Amino acid sequence: QVQLGESGGGLVQAGDSLSLSCAASGRAFSTYAMGWFRQAPGKEREFVAALRWGGRSTYYGESVKGRFTISGDNAKNTVYLQMNSLKPEDTAVYYCALRNRPCSPGIAGCDTRRGEYAYWGQGTQVTVSS
Repeated sequence: QVQLGESGGGLVQAGDSLSLSCAASGRAFSTYAMGWFRQAPGKEREFVAALRWGGRSTYYGESVKGRFTISGDNAKNTVYLQMNSLKPEDTAVYYCALRNRPCSPGIAGCDTRRGEYAYWGQGTQVTVSS
């Protein structure tokens, strides 16, 4: 079993920055990628950013490109999300996720797909006021 613990959410003003972190713990698990998704009230959970553990490739949702940066520390099994130039539309619960196996065959852009992640954190609230 894998546990993911997020931290760093809060209330900020538009234009501010905020950093999230997520540490994975448990016994005998492999990490292929870690990612961040978010869910605003009344909306579906959407992809924000992902980091592949091998090769360090990064992927971003269109709405956060150029403003958010994902990074990771293999030794600590921790992923970070630096969020700059925050906008009110970034307000959501942010969830950390871990993919513990290779991509499913034939799935393009698997790191952006919720179904490819087996483990999820409890979520941390980010609220951006205008």
